[in-house]
Amino acid sequence: MRKLAHFLGALWLGCALTANAAGPVDINAANAGELATAMVGVGQSKAAAIVDYREENGPFKSVDDLALVKGIGASTIEKNRDKISVTAPGN
Repeated sequence: MRKLAHFLGALWLGCALTANAAGPVDINAANAGELATAMVGVGQSKAAAIVDYREENGPFKSVDDLALVKGIGASTIEKNRDKISVTAPGN
């Protein structure tokens, strides 16, 4: 049983490290679940607000445009700058 617990712990850690190594999440393409998982201080409701804003106003032109979303401030953007990216539409 102890070996199984160690194996599962190692598997979980490997998955967590792989997810972080995948690179920044594109805020113009990610769904709310992906955003909530990738971003620090952004839960499901703020992630949904990001997606809603994008759907209503079009794609973000820069990471700094996240400040236009209610509940997302400069501090949240700075904490996540290395975790998110913006890809121009059509790329």
